[in-house]
Amino acid sequence: MSAEAEVAAPHGPLAGFTVGVTAARRADELATLLTRRGAAVLHAPALRIVPLADDRELLAATRELISEAPDTVVATTAIGFRGWVEAADGWGMGEALLKTLGGVELLARGPKVKGAVRAAGLTERWSPSSESMAEVLDRLLAEGVAGRRVAIQLHGEPLPGFVEALRAAGAEVVGVPVYRWLPPQDPVPLDRLLDATVTRGLDALTFTSAPAAASLLKRAEERGMLAELLSALHDEVLVACVGPVTALPLQAHGVTTFAPERFRLGPLVQLVCAELPSRARVLPLAGCRVEIRGQAVVVDGELKPVPPAGMALLRTLARRPGWVVPRAELLRSLPGSGTDEHAVETAMARLRTAVGAPRIIQTVVKRGYRLALDPAADAKYGEG
Repeated sequence: MSAEAEVAAPHGPLAGFTVGVTAARRADELATLLTRRGAAVLHAPALRIVPLADDRELLAATRELISEAPDTVVATTAIGFRGWVEAADGWGMGEALLKTLGGVELLARGPKVKGAVRAAGLTERWSPSSESMAEVLDRLLAEGVAGRRVAIQLHGEPLPGFVEALRAAGAEVVGVPVYRWLPPQDPVPLDRLLDATVTRGLDALTFTSAPAAASLLKRAEERGMLAELLSALHDEVLVACVGPVTALPLQAHGVTTFAPERFRLGPLVQLVCAELPSRARVLPLAGCRVEIRGQAVVVDGELKPVPPAGMALLRTLARRPGWVVPRAELLRSLPGSGTDEHAVETAMARLRTAVGAPRIIQTVVKRGYRLALDPAADAKYGEG
């Protein structure tokens, strides 16, 4: 679906869905792209970036490279390369750094990095079309790195496979920690995001960096809720990553992730727009077409927001459409459920009001409730 078609849709492809954003930078841009398509966005930065000018490790690495120039420098991110040059300027080393970089083999991972390199008045020797560090590694190994000194601009976390392969081939590898990720100073927003995820108050989680994914998993472990988080990510919450490197910490825990072919925010949003609506349950109920989304329903094309308790009841009923679900089972599905079945009646009344088509949910006296599945669909769902 094109962006123009999405905007023209009456309620947007992501209306009725809540999407979590873990990004520390460009979070506003990602949130705007999602909200324009109808999503409710819950933002909680999983990381913070150490200011470049205050990073002593970067200062030490810069001095080392200026005093002893490497044979090859690999620039991995545009923001990191620009920040490195700006930090060097602040330390009075900008001119010396550019002179050093201008005299070595400079490789740029992708067009954005290439643009940053050229904006600094430099020219890259080569850049892969795939934007893949694997392709950069293949080129270096094919050229031969034995006895060569290779400097790599790190992008927030170590690159162990990349570095180990170069060292095994005989290279001396120098890491340049252009910026480092640390946990957020205020963990409360991240905790809210975790709570919303495990209670299925989120329909999708987006990640734009591997450190953000690792940070979320670590915080869940610190709170003793890692198993609950992984259960939610395995079962119901869509996990959308900007690229395969970003997905690695999650995949290490067995989480299925989705990534666009092009590693950009726009394609990431397009992916979410395609995946979430495809997961919505569509049922013919009492002559209406009812689409059950994450936090709302669409009845004959009209979006109807539903309170969390009502959505919990509707999802439980939809597991066995047309079958009677006892009040006791519905009570267990309610958030913070107690022992009073009157809570089911209250939530059901609000659900019917929110949906605006009360006939789609039938009361079966002394037994419970059922979705009014149209007769033509009875056989299909009854077999399950």
